[in-house]
Amino acid sequence: MFDSTVKHDSGGNPMPNSVALVEAFWDAVWNAHDADAADDFVVEDFVITNAGVRIEGRENFKTWIRAFLDQVLDLRLEVAESFQNHDGSRVASRWTVHGRNNGLFGLEPDGRPISFSGTAVWEIEDGKLVHNHVERAAHELHQRLLAA
Repeated sequence: MFDSTVKHDSGGNPMPNSVALVEAFWDAVWNAHDADAADDFVVEDFVITNAGVRIEGRENFKTWIRAFLDQVLDLRLEVAESFQNHDGSRVASRWTVHGRNNGLFGLEPDGRPISFSGTAVWEIEDGKLVHNHVERAAHELHQRLLAA
């Protein structure tokens, strides 16, 4: 289990290290290709809004992760930067995903290398991920895959 209270304020009170929580999530779930690891990070009623599509509930989120991992072989997520607001209730991240096409966007799974960038804004409560708002450069990737 991840401990998100590693910093302390001037009064000695623990403060959330929400960036570390989010980056641990990226590593444990996406880079380890382990959807079940989300159980350690997200609340039961977790919501992700990805490119305008809302997925509700931890189990539905894990199903979505598995489907995405099936479409992007050897997925690797590289974080460019992450930062949190003053109380740790929000984290923003810029990242790039690399992998190989295995049927992304319903296209032929040809194994070609792919990469795309994105941003995520996380809502965090009591050391758990509650909501993730994601925008990714999917249109540009789709156009590149169609052109080849």
